[in-house]
Amino acid sequence: MEKTLNRIHPVSDPEATYFLQVSWEKDLGTGFGLLLSDGQCAWTGTVSEAEISMEAADMEMDKEKYVGELKKALVAGEESAGRYNFVISRDQENRVCHFSYERKLKDGSFRLGSVKLPEVPSPAEAVKELIGYCLDSLGKLQARNEHLQRENERLFSNWHDTEERLEKCVEAKEELEADLYHRFVLVLNEKKAKIRSLQKLLSEAKEPAADAKSSRSSMATTQMAIKREDDYAATTDKESESLTQAMLPSAQEKADSSLLGSPDFLSTPPRRKRRQRAAKPAGTGPKLAAYEAEQPQEEDIDC
Repeated sequence: MEKTLNRIHPVSDPEATYFLQVSWEKDLGTGFGLLLSDGQCAWTGTVSEAEISMEAADMEMDKEKYVGELKKALVAGEESAGRYNFVISRDQENRVCHFSYERKLKDGSFRLGSVKLPEVPSPAEAVKELIGYCLDSLGKLQARNEHLQRENERLFSNWHDTEERLEKCVEAKEELEADLYHRFVLVLNEKKAKIRSLQKLLSEAKEPAADAKSSRSSMATTQMAIKREDDYAATTDKESESLTQAMLPSAQEKADSSLLGSPDFLSTPPRRKRRQRAAKPAGTGPKLAAYEAEQPQEEDIDC
């Protein structure tokens, strides 16, 4: 059976302190028992599962949600303080106590449930039970606290050992890095020296080939220059011959000039062809007669 013990203050007398113990078997929705005491008197009662279902139906609320509200009001204790009200009323002889619990709202409150608790015949036994429960709970809490303390010490010791191992690993890592760096520098220097020696050998091997290549290129250049000079001379000779032939007269021209210079050659004056007079169109006669009168008369030369 599970039990909880909370301290509550009724709305009618906020200065008064009551102790409320709630006990249940499996779940609060299957029914629970109440034990209420002010330290002098005690009242006890039970709420059945049927009454819980009836209260949920009266408020038109789902049963699971209603049971959740009951847990917050009766079991949560200090976690839900200020959100729920408790109303306690007793008769003059303290034989019956009416206990109700309500949910606070902005504009008021609504009652979650109420129960009528009869007085316990032996209040001292009830108070003794409450004190025993408190002591048992205290013992469990102390044992749990000690267990957690030991667990905390163990974790702290493990953390300290882990920190020491981590520091050693860091030191070993730094030493290994320094050693690797030193070896790397040595290998790198050896590689550089090897590369320089190979480059020197390569340059020495390339020098004869470069000399031979330069001599071949100079010979080829000389040959090309000589060929260009020969081509230029041949072209010049051809142009000189062409110019000389152009300046000298041809044989036909020489023959013509010899004939012209001969005394036997007589120049014959040009002959004027007789004009062919044809029928002239009308209107042109007077113009033609005037033109002919202006021209000097020439004798016709018969061929």
